[in-house]
Amino acid sequence: MAAAAAPRRSPVQRQLLGVGAQVAQVFELHQPQKKVSVAVGEMLTLNCTMSRLAAPGPVKWLKDLGSGNETVYDQTGASLSHVTRAVVGSNTDFTIHIRSFQPNYVGTYYCVKFTQESTGKQEMFRHGSGTEVSVRETALVPGVVAAAVVLCFLLLLLGLFVALCMYRRKCQGRAGSPCPAGTVAVGSFWSVPLQCCAGTPGTPSEVLDRESSHLPSQQSSREENDIHYADLQPLPPAPRRSRSSGTAPTEYASLRVAAK
Repeated sequence: MAAAAAPRRSPVQRQLLGVGAQVAQVFELHQPQKKVSVAVGEMLTLNCTMSRLAAPGPVKWLKDLGSGNETVYDQTGASLSHVTRAVVGSNTDFTIHIRSFQPNYVGTYYCVKFTQESTGKQEMFRHGSGTEVSVRETALVPGVVAAAVVLCFLLLLLGLFVALCMYRRKCQGRAGSPCPAGTVAVGSFWSVPLQCCAGTPGTPSEVLDRESSHLPSQQSSREENDIHYADLQPLPPAPRRSRSSGTAPTEYASLRVAAK
């Protein structure tokens, strides 16, 4: 039984098949990232480049391969709203950005080159090795640590400023009073200096000083004008007589008053 003869192809078809085989041998697709960790809310960047010589057909980014894959980016325009090209209009650089990364974006992403058949059907021509994307846990944000350090430093400066103000007020109180200032405890934290001798005009201390300043002059004038001199002369012995009933011994004294 003779073997079935191979279908005859026209010279144009043979030329196209030769070009396709040549393209398949020369075409290169690079997806360098193996694993990428991204924090929630950050931007995810997936790199993909390919040679200029390629068969007709779009380039896509797929999340996972197989029947349950999801098209993340499509060169023809059917892409997700939060996905953009890094180099718009390039035929060799198909790097994409995925904004505001979320936990449900975790998976393996593939850069895939498709070919467009004459019937309009797209066939997978070449794909990258895949990039495994995971969520990066952030233990402590560096900005929070920096803010805490700055806050502690400001509180320390505030405490030093308050202490300096209290010290200057205490020194000014000592310099303005002629006698040592006492302190009175207020509550259980602060002590307020009190001036004991430096009274303001109209205070009881000035009134007392003013009254006491006049006392010596008034007393000296009274003593100069109202001095009493008394000369007590001894009495001559009285004759002893029989004491009669109803009488008692008598004495007298002379009193002389002289004023200067």
